[in-house]
Amino acid sequence: MKTEHAPTIARADYRPLSWTVERIDLHFQLDPTATVVTNRMVCVRNPAAEPGPIRLWGEAQERLALTVDGAVPQGLRENATLLEIDVEGERAVVEIRSRIDPKANTTLSGLYLSSGGFFTQCEAEGFRRITWFPDRPDVMARYTVTLEADRASCPVLLSNGNLLETGELPGGRHYARWEDPFPKPSYLFALVAADLVALEREVETASGRKVLLQVWVAAADIDRVEHAMDSLVHSMRWDEETFGLELDLDRFMIVAVADFNMGAMENKGLNIFNTKFVLAKPDTATDIDYENVESVVAHEYFHNWTGNRVTCRDWFQLTLKEGLTVFRDQQFSADMLARAAGPEGAASARAVKRIDDVRVLRAAQFPEDAGPMAHPIRPDSYQEINNFYTATVYEKGAEVIRMLHTLLGPEGFRNGMDLYFSYHDGQAVTCDDFVEAMSEANNGFDLDQFMRWYSQAGTPRVGARGEWNAADASYTLTLTQHTPPTPGQDDKLPLVIPVAVGLIGPDGKDMPLQFDGEKQAGPTTRLLTLTEAEQRFRFIGLAAEPVPSLLRGFSAPVILDVEENDARLGFRMAHDADPCNRWDAAQRYAERVILALARAHAEGRVEQAPAAFVAAFRALLTDATLDPAFRAQAAALPGEAYLLERMAPADPAALRAALIGLMRELGESLAADWLALFESMQVPGPYRYHPADAGRRALANLALRYLAAAGDAAGLGHAQAAFERAGNMTERFGALAALVQSTSPARDAALAAFQARYRDDALVLDKWFALQAGAWRWQADSAPTLERVRALMNDAAFSLANPNKVYALLGTFFRANAAEFHAADGSGHAFWADQVIALNAKNPQVAARMARALENWKRYTPALQASIRPQLERVLAAAGLSPDVEEVVGKALG
Repeated sequence: MKTEHAPTIARADYRPLSWTVERIDLHFQLDPTATVVTNRMVCVRNPAAEPGPIRLWGEAQERLALTVDGAVPQGLRENATLLEIDVEGERAVVEIRSRIDPKANTTLSGLYLSSGGFFTQCEAEGFRRITWFPDRPDVMARYTVTLEADRASCPVLLSNGNLLETGELPGGRHYARWEDPFPKPSYLFALVAADLVALEREVETASGRKVLLQVWVAAADIDRVEHAMDSLVHSMRWDEETFGLELDLDRFMIVAVADFNMGAMENKGLNIFNTKFVLAKPDTATDIDYENVESVVAHEYFHNWTGNRVTCRDWFQLTLKEGLTVFRDQQFSADMLARAAGPEGAASARAVKRIDDVRVLRAAQFPEDAGPMAHPIRPDSYQEINNFYTATVYEKGAEVIRMLHTLLGPEGFRNGMDLYFSYHDGQAVTCDDFVEAMSEANNGFDLDQFMRWYSQAGTPRVGARGEWNAADASYTLTLTQHTPPTPGQDDKLPLVIPVAVGLIGPDGKDMPLQFDGEKQAGPTTRLLTLTEAEQRFRFIGLAAEPVPSLLRGFSAPVILDVEENDARLGFRMAHDADPCNRWDAAQRYAERVILALARAHAEGRVEQAPAAFVAAFRALLTDATLDPAFRAQAAALPGEAYLLERMAPADPAALRAALIGLMRELGESLAADWLALFESMQVPGPYRYHPADAGRRALANLALRYLAAAGDAAGLGHAQAAFERAGNMTERFGALAALVQSTSPARDAALAAFQARYRDDALVLDKWFALQAGAWRWQADSAPTLERVRALMNDAAFSLANPNKVYALLGTFFRANAAEFHAADGSGHAFWADQVIALNAKNPQVAARMARALENWKRYTPALQASIRPQLERVLAAAGLSPDVEEVVGKALG
């Protein structure tokens, strides 16, 4: 029987609880199927709230005992998930003893088992699956935790804060007692009891304190954690130098676990990570893996201040910690890359990082803004909070913080951060509190209109047109803004949009810019602030008609609508001084060509790319003055997901045909250039994770992809040889990917050899699963990819219970292989519904992530819509549907 609709929770309905918790003492008698949790809370009446009962939430636990001040309470009301206790006075000691079953907890939320060990995940509402508690982020308490477990199976016992004592117990058991000196919300609670070993390092903080850093992993993985430890140390140093923020505990721990719904979790002093973002060594991790480990370690460490010491009042404020911390980890990664690249390569390294960030935003967040789940970075309502850990809250939230940084400048932003911490350390606050601190620290800088970024959903569209007046040597730039309607928000108000602008002269060089009314020219890049629906900006003293370079550095998360013919795009590809815009010019030109080819294919015509595009593409590719990493970015075609959003209606089959045709054409016509690049980009010597080496490997691997797509015999030979002789995973997997994305007869043998080599390495096999799930059909008569996906689900290494495996195989197929997923016979859509229903019974969070693959289904062709709708309806009608999946599918159906 179908569950009832989950209630909608509104931000406007927030009220503080009548009672909060001052201290909590937790005692765990850990057992795989019958863990007993004793919870002793000192509850205090909240003077800022209306009088009322103590309210405690709980799920999936058997209550064994409940007392208030040592007696059974008389005024008790309860249902399956909520206890209300009437209490007199100002303080009360509530003690609850419960039993839970970690082994049966397949949701991976709360306390669960993984490889025989105990782990927790409490964000957002997992703590209520451990014990009854006022499980909200605005309830901040000091925790003392005692863990008891079997010593043989769980020799390591960890929790938040500082270790107080350890000891032996009868029956082969032992205990450890931990205390966290800082008040925290329940979502930051963590425990680990498992058979692990640690890489340890003692370091000194900026103030001279000695602190212990530990990275805990399974013994077999200890040789893969050095990079994670280095990343942690670099993160500490960067936060001290950049924001004056120091580690506040005596120790900081990272624990890696194979079964985890998210990438990692910033629990106070005890970060729990998906193994994917901890383990790395040259034979098993690519350059991208190394980058991701560094970025995620930094992100979770930075949360210690932006999320833990100052936390969210309620879950609507999620971007307060996530958007801000994503911005911080992006800045950190850019600084690390620039530092490694040295003075000559620093600017290019920063630009490549910025391009990576923009790619993610366009591929993941822009479609979200255009779909039924569109929401502001601070949502107004939700049914299931787990569904709002989104690209909008994270990536767009980071772009909003970046705009503040742009408007206020580095010094003004740092002053705002300092004031924010001075006002709110140890508090649960709102996005308004953060922005108000930024304003106050900058002499009352007016950010009232800027706050609309927090309340309006959708991606703004900025239009631009220029007018050259030769008579007075002026150029007038007219900018407009419009944000399309989104669900529940038909009318949008103008936003504050910083637009960084440069003007390029006929000689390809930037012109010094002088605004109308200024006495002399200023820098070649100037910041315009668009605040109205339409504004004009006049530049004077120009020697010739310029070519505008708009939104430099991608200064705002908007779609730029500007008329540019092929010649102008080619000119900017060759001359734009802003690397992000030079890359964007190449992307815009490629997008125009690809969509034209797709339209031709849909109409039954076969066309080739314009010669001018191929020439501009070749010129950029072979420009030896450009950094290899940048050339690898510029020569990679726009992402398929982004291109589908640019089609109306979206036709995956036509788009895939266009992409295959263009890849082949560029591979064939530029074969000599690709071969030369592949050979010249080889990196001598042993592997090292370094931006210069990574850029060369990226360009060499891209060359193999184009050559393999063209079926070039020499290129395929290079790919096979590179696969066989590679000394690191970046080169080996790059060669394998080239073979798989081709008609090469060597592809199946290479896949089998890769599987045999790494059959016991779960993370590497995830790459193997994903590569096959994302494979294109390069020949019309080859078997559909869905057949291989179905077969791989029966592989011994695959499990629906492991999120990494689901994301690698099913997630890649649903979200990254549109043409195969949206097969005309509807087989992919029926398969999607089967898997979402199956996953819903095991892990609703993972199921909801898979469900979102069809949220924008109304953008597709009528034939595909007719195939998709019945499958959405089948999922919505499924028995026992979780609120997680119900919200996604219900909103998709509208």
